[in-house]
Amino acid sequence: MVFNLPIYSPEEELHDPLFIEKQVQVFVKRDDKIHPFISGNKWRKLKYNLSNAHQLGKTDLVTFGGAWSNHILATAAAAAQFGFKSIGIIRGEEVKNPVLQMAQLFGMDLNFIDRQLYKDKALYFQEHFDESTHYFIDEGGRSSLAVKGCEEIISELTQTYSHVLVSAGTGTTAAGLAIGLESQNLATKLLVVPVLKNADFILEDIKELNAPIDNINLLTEYHFGGYAKTKKELNDFIKDFVSKSGILIEPTYTGKLVYGMFDLIKKDYFPEGSRILFIHTGGLTGLLGYLDKMNLD
Repeated sequence: MVFNLPIYSPEEELHDPLFIEKQVQVFVKRDDKIHPFISGNKWRKLKYNLSNAHQLGKTDLVTFGGAWSNHILATAAAAAQFGFKSIGIIRGEEVKNPVLQMAQLFGMDLNFIDRQLYKDKALYFQEHFDESTHYFIDEGGRSSLAVKGCEEIISELTQTYSHVLVSAGTGTTAAGLAIGLESQNLATKLLVVPVLKNADFILEDIKELNAPIDNINLLTEYHFGGYAKTKKELNDFIKDFVSKSGILIEPTYTGKLVYGMFDLIKKDYFPEGSRILFIHTGGLTGLLGYLDKMNLD
C-alpha cells in the first residue's frame, strides 16, 4: 500500500500596505490545503508513521492528545482512509466536543485518562496495549519519522526565501525544516514561534531530533499566555487578517505565528528586500473551540 495523499500546498503571495511600506514580500505555504482533516503538518508527521506501521504488520494506531487536538482528529481520519483502527488517549476528564465527535465518526475509540498517567505516554502504551498489533504515535506525532515528513516541505518550495517562519508546539516541524534547509544548502533563516509559555526548551527538543539549530531564531514572546491560550488582541488580529486575506487561521498555532510576523515587520526586523515565507500548518478544526471567544457579533 502507498501511504500518500495528492499534495496540494501552493506558495501564495500576500499583499498588505505594510509590506509595501517596509519593502518586503510575504508568502504563505498553504499546507492547510492538503486535506480537510489530515491537513498541514499533521499529514506530514503521520505519513511515514503509517508506512512503518503497515510494514510492521500493525493493525491499530494508538495516539495521544488533548480534548481539542487536531492531531487526534487527523490520526482518526488517516486511520480510516488507510485501513487501520485507531485509539485516542485523551488527557483529562471525559468531555464531548465537535473535534472528538468527528474523530469518533472516523471510527476512533477514545480513552480519557488521568493527567498524571498521561505524563508517561510510552509507559501507558506498554501497560495497556499489545505491541504486536498496536502502533504507538506520540502526542502531536513527534518522532524521527515525523521529522522526515516535515523535511519534505523545503524540497517542495518553488523559490528561495530569506526567512521561513513556523509555529512550534513540540518542535518537530521546525526540526524537519531545519534539516531540509541544511540539506539544500540554503542560507535561509528559520524563525520559530513557540505557542507555549517559557518555551526556550524547544531548541533543545529540536536538537534532540538531530536537527541543526545554528540557523534558528526562537521568538518566544508571542505565546499570548501559553498553549491554547488567547487574548482579545490576538482574536481581533485574526478576525482582521481572515476578513482581508481570505485565509483562515486559528489562535493556537498559525494565528500566533502570523501575529508575530506582522509585529516583526512593523519593527523592521526584516531588511528591505526580504522574501518571507510562513508555513500554514493547518489544524483549523481547533478553531471550533474558540468561536465563542472571538466576539463575532
